[in-house]
Amino acid sequence: MAATTVYKEPAPKVGHTENPLESMMSRFNVAAEILGLDPSTYAVLKAPDKQVIVSLPVSMDSGEVRVFEGYRVVHNTILGPSKGGIRYDKNVNIDEVKALAAWMTWKCAVVDIPYGGAKGGIICDPSTMSPGEIERLTRAYTMSMKDVFGPDRDIPAPDMGTGPREMAWIMDEFSKTVGQTSSAVVTGKPLVMGGSLGRTEATGRGVMVSCLAAMNKLDMKIEETSVAIQGFGNVGSWTAKLMFDKGLTIKAISDVSGAYWNDNGIDIDAAIAYKNAHNGRLDGFEGASLMEDADDLLTSEVDVLVPAAVEDVITEHNAADIKAKLIVEGANGPTSASADPIIYGKGISVVPDILANSGGVTVSYFEWVQNKQGFKWSLDMVTERADRIMTEAFDKVYAVSQKYNISLRIAAYVVAIDKVAQTYKFRGGY
Repeated sequence: MAATTVYKEPAPKVGHTENPLESMMSRFNVAAEILGLDPSTYAVLKAPDKQVIVSLPVSMDSGEVRVFEGYRVVHNTILGPSKGGIRYDKNVNIDEVKALAAWMTWKCAVVDIPYGGAKGGIICDPSTMSPGEIERLTRAYTMSMKDVFGPDRDIPAPDMGTGPREMAWIMDEFSKTVGQTSSAVVTGKPLVMGGSLGRTEATGRGVMVSCLAAMNKLDMKIEETSVAIQGFGNVGSWTAKLMFDKGLTIKAISDVSGAYWNDNGIDIDAAIAYKNAHNGRLDGFEGASLMEDADDLLTSEVDVLVPAAVEDVITEHNAADIKAKLIVEGANGPTSASADPIIYGKGISVVPDILANSGGVTVSYFEWVQNKQGFKWSLDMVTERADRIMTEAFDKVYAVSQKYNISLRIAAYVVAIDKVAQTYKFRGGY
């Protein structure tokens, strides 16, 4: 009989990393107080609707059976079916998934699309697994979630460690359970399977649009503005490319190999070409100098900082050293709650994650609509509509920040929570 290994939830991270759920709730609480949210509505909005934990026995190529732990948290469905990615990562834990699910609720509400929030994850290290092992894990997870997922219930999407390939497997496996092709059950699919044009660059494009909208309010000129971008994956590289094309000077970029600096500006087209030719990494890129410490990118002499990598990179330990006038959050939760008052006190403007990186879920919504319609939109139609939604959302958040004299982050929570709370009151509870 093959051996069985059980992969359990890892212990909470220690050090400078804060609990992401606590960070999210601290901001939620401030916004709820500004809105004067009544206790019953507060209680409804803060608690997730559903938390599903599953054990997934998967046959590995070696013949061993490993049991992986998977999660799906549906935070809220007041505005519509829940929406949110699935991440494959060895550090996934239930608090992180709960926080990300809640962020999805507020992200969808702030850009005014008819979705609630959800998030999923599996504790695994996909970099050590074969495509066959990942496929069997993905299909097992889909079968375990067949009563959770649905084109009008809960719609997954890619996240860290997943992409169009995994979404194709989820769509196929779910379709088998309902006896018909169900394209709209998942977004971020390959184009040939009903994916949307413009989806790949959507999150980075939203970051760029949000950045330009904030720069306009701060009277920052494109030709005079320098940028540092942490992370050169899908979000970071597309953000860099689209900002570069607009004429911004990208002085620093980074990936797992380190941070790279060029005081005269990095040729982003060359950096992307180099990355694509070298297994997705920037090791040895000669268009910029390798910085001694990659973390120095966050405190470098630039006008705009774009953290587009992972959570909690800006904390109370480095916030006081940030020199940028504007932070635009490409990643989910890159700034810990403890850093907020320090950054706000320094007069640094922050376009928060739930606004800045919501271009991805906006175009995911467009993909779902196209699948429902059975009609494909042109790239121009996708980008024009996405840009308009992002700009209108920024203007609404900015107006609320001016009205209450609060940060853009808290203003974004105020806009989102107010929309969900009002809808809840109209729909009513038990």
